[in-house]
Amino acid sequence: MKVSSVRIRSDGKLGNLEQHIQHLKLKRRIKSPSKMTEYKLHYFDLRGLGEAIRLIFAYANQPYEDRIISMEDWPDYKPNYKYGRLPVLEVDGKQLAQSSVICRYLGEKFGLAGKDEWERAHVNEIIDFHKDAYSDLAPYYYRLLGYGNKGLVQGDPADLRKDLFLPTSARHFPQYVRLLQESGSGFLAPSGLTFVDFIVADYFEHWVNKFEPELMKEKYPEIVAFVDKVHLLPELQHYLKNRRHE
Repeated sequence: MKVSSVRIRSDGKLGNLEQHIQHLKLKRRIKSPSKMTEYKLHYFDLRGLGEAIRLIFAYANQPYEDRIISMEDWPDYKPNYKYGRLPVLEVDGKQLAQSSVICRYLGEKFGLAGKDEWERAHVNEIIDFHKDAYSDLAPYYYRLLGYGNKGLVQGDPADLRKDLFLPTSARHFPQYVRLLQESGSGFLAPSGLTFVDFIVADYFEHWVNKFEPELMKEKYPEIVAFVDKVHLLPELQHYLKNRRHE
């Protein structure tokens, strides 16, 4: 490290203002380095609401600890977490809950929140819309995953598809297409990639494309192309090739 010399008078005082400024700059340069932020993601051994968070970490090349909690152990751990829900992001010992809030926080940290105040508000608007769409369609996905056997979701899957999925997706999915067309960037925000892209892309890839691939290809090719664009980002390739959560 190059260190500038500063002449000190015999009485211990700096000779002039310029030397005093040099001395202050030197003190700032040799300060002890600040401690790196320590991230720990607490979630289950599945993708679910934790996967977008993992994708953001992967894209930002940010080390973190992926703390997996088994379903069997969850009742014992539950009282230790804010609101008794996961995922939770631990940042230097402090807990942050709610998946979309965690993604927004990381988006701000890693420059993935939008280019200005208006675009950041627009990204938050998309998040709230997406949460509504997710909630409206969740009973269909959960039934296909077998949650109906546990009494959580009732109804015949074929009836749920006809009465819930088809009309509800026809109402919501064109809105994603419109957002992509209006942005002109290939992502959901005009300036390019933001944290909301990881949330929406993982949702369609993990939930919708899994159960309705033909419908997506036929009616919503723009969304399929968007999902592919996100998952082909060079920064994600190592993580995706080695992903343990399915």
